[in-house]
Amino acid sequence: MIFYRQNLTDSQLLDLYKKILKPRLIEEKMLILIRQGKVSKWFSGIGQEAIAVGVTAVLDESEYILPMHRNLGVFTTRNIPLHRLFSQWQGKANGFTKGRDRSFHFGTQEYKIIGMISHLGPQLGIADGIALADKLQNNKKVTAVFTGEGATSEGDFHEALNIAAVWKLPVMFIIENNGYGLSTPTNEQYSCENLADKGVGYGIDSYIIDGNNILEIYNKLAQLKEHMQNDPHPVLLEFKTFRMRGHEEASGTKYVPQELMDEWTTKDPVANYQKYLTETGVLTAELDEQLHNEIKQEIDENLAIANAEPEIIPTYSGELDDVYKPYQFEEVNPSEEVKNVRFIDAIRNSLEQSMQRHNNLVIMGQDIAEYGGAFKITDGFVDVFGKDRVRNTPICESAVVSTGMGLSINGYKAIVEMQFADFVSTGFNPIVNLLAKSHYRWGEKADVVVRMPCGGGTQAGPFHSQTNEAWFTKTPGLKVVYPAFPYDAKGLLNTAINDPNPVLFFEHKQLYRSVYQDVPTDYYTIPLGKAVVLKEGKSVTIIAFGAPVHWALETLAQNPEIEADLIDLRTLQPLDTETIFASVKKTGKVIIYQEDTLFGGIASDISALIMEECFEYLDAPVKRVASLDSPIPFTKALEDQFLAKNRFEEVLLDLLKY
Repeated sequence: MIFYRQNLTDSQLLDLYKKILKPRLIEEKMLILIRQGKVSKWFSGIGQEAIAVGVTAVLDESEYILPMHRNLGVFTTRNIPLHRLFSQWQGKANGFTKGRDRSFHFGTQEYKIIGMISHLGPQLGIADGIALADKLQNNKKVTAVFTGEGATSEGDFHEALNIAAVWKLPVMFIIENNGYGLSTPTNEQYSCENLADKGVGYGIDSYIIDGNNILEIYNKLAQLKEHMQNDPHPVLLEFKTFRMRGHEEASGTKYVPQELMDEWTTKDPVANYQKYLTETGVLTAELDEQLHNEIKQEIDENLAIANAEPEIIPTYSGELDDVYKPYQFEEVNPSEEVKNVRFIDAIRNSLEQSMQRHNNLVIMGQDIAEYGGAFKITDGFVDVFGKDRVRNTPICESAVVSTGMGLSINGYKAIVEMQFADFVSTGFNPIVNLLAKSHYRWGEKADVVVRMPCGGGTQAGPFHSQTNEAWFTKTPGLKVVYPAFPYDAKGLLNTAINDPNPVLFFEHKQLYRSVYQDVPTDYYTIPLGKAVVLKEGKSVTIIAFGAPVHWALETLAQNPEIEADLIDLRTLQPLDTETIFASVKKTGKVIIYQEDTLFGGIASDISALIMEECFEYLDAPVKRVASLDSPIPFTKALEDQFLAKNRFEEVLLDLLKY
């Protein structure tokens, strides 16, 4: 291994040695603790330390790094107190996740490190969002994100590279090509000669770097960083290295040929750099021993602190209170000046006024810029707010959602428009595993609203007509809003944008241009989690949301003798159980009306809640009316049969006769 110091001083060379030695000595200690059963799991980065250390040493402390679970050198080079790392690995409260996630699955704003989730790919999109925020501020910062060669097969990898290339984002995409994805060798993962070649197709500058040579890494990245600061653009860096331990310690390395292990042992990044410094006179044996002793003492002292920390005592409130970031609703009352507008106009008005109110709000989606979106809601926004804040995206929902998370991490608010709610399936992972869990896992908000044009009645077929709210009401950490009227749509969307938690905002597209209402012309808010009683009666409680609210109103208009409480939920998560239970206790009969298919829909959970909390008040079984348990069809006759609308009246009348 050949080292070129270039302009580095002896002091800088020694500093890099200290930085690369520290994670190695911690690793050796961790392997002992693993055997003693004092740590449950460990993903070793032995043999790969030069990459984590070199990258981190090049970046400023204010620049974000997104590491993986073998990048201990990132955390130590950022000088995180070791006792906090030990507490994290032991599941103690002084770690970064309060015992809720393990090993390196955490982030910390204090040290500008954003940890991974096990699905790997989404963190690449997060880096895009962080870098976008930096570029919008023109602060000349660079973001570095790590991945392994295995994750380059994931769709998120390609989506994130494409976004970064199109938007010219200053992201270092770092591939640690360490030979194996768990036990799968590289020749079974991809067929190109070098992973760096993948950058060519995206128009990204790509480089292959010796991942075991700390000086080559440091000097090359320092040069690249300067170029990226002066001319923002992404780079793809493939670091050739090797994983000397198993995927994690329990898996072992029996699947690795011994000759391969022997070959890479001679390329050990710590031993070779130590030898170079010794041969050049920068490092003496005495100084080397001193550094070893100092680091080992630091490890032992900090380990003692972590060991002395008590085990976590769980409480229900402690867990549930951290699912969402606390948010103090800001009530803004509407003015008396109103205008009769359509549902779609109310949505547009909310977006427009929120963009004026929040200078850090960015809207992203397919065709939303000059074209104005599939439904023309953002038509003209580019002229007012510019393309920096109203951004057309490539067709890649997953990375766009992750980009929204990156914007949130770096001080922005994000709105992601799904062209149709059906398309959210390709962005499902980052919503339910990244946005939903970030605050619970490590206290980081996800200030992202995902707009979801949804619903049937327009003969749009199986891929443009779903109402898939139940996919998300099941997931702790998400808020789900589903208004039925223009007034509510505007006020609730304003609140959703203000709320620092992730919100799925459903907009029934059949209501866009068919429902009118007097709506205040200026800005106002409506609290989430508060239903509204549209009609009052004593015979039956009707619970609905979205289009079924209007269908229920039509049925009641055709049957004026029915005295019903009609509850429009407006928000599905959080759910206004207080209003529901009060009505059921008054009427004794309840019917829950949803457009979604029956099995597994939110009506089922509401029914169960009513049975548990109001059983002694019921005079009849709780009834649910929903669409057929089939995909939604295209032809009008088939769609009419599918939708719940034509079955509601019969079930309602039967319930009243019970």
